[in-house]
Amino acid sequence: MARKLGYSAQTLSVLTLLDSDPSSWLHGYLIAKQTGLASGTLYPILIRLADRRLIEARWEDEQPVGRPRRHLYRLTAEGQVAARTALAETRRAAPSRTAPSRLATEGGA
Repeated sequence: MARKLGYSAQTLSVLTLLDSDPSSWLHGYLIAKQTGLASGTLYPILIRLADRRLIEARWEDEQPVGRPRRHLYRLTAEGQVAARTALAETRRAAPSRTAPSRLATEGGA
C-alpha cells in the first residue's frame, strides 16, 4: 500500500525550488529568499528532508573572504522522485481554475 507523504505547503515550496534544478547545490539563504520562508521554518524542513534522505547537504568547499562557509543542499535521486510525485499529486488535488463551474455547465443559476 502506498504511503501518503502529506507535505506542508512550505515543504512543497522547498521541494519545488530544489527540483527546478536538481543538480545544483543551493545554500539556505538563497532557498529562504526564493521561498519566502523564515529560517525558523526553513531549517527544520531541510533537516527533516535530510533525515529522510530526500536531500543531501554539504559545506562549501572553500571559505569565502568576509563570511563563513555555507551549507549547501540538493535533492537526492530518491528526493527527485518524491518531489515530483508530491508536486504532481498536489496539482491533481487542486481544483482547476479554468474548468467551468458545475452550475454553469448544468444550466443552473
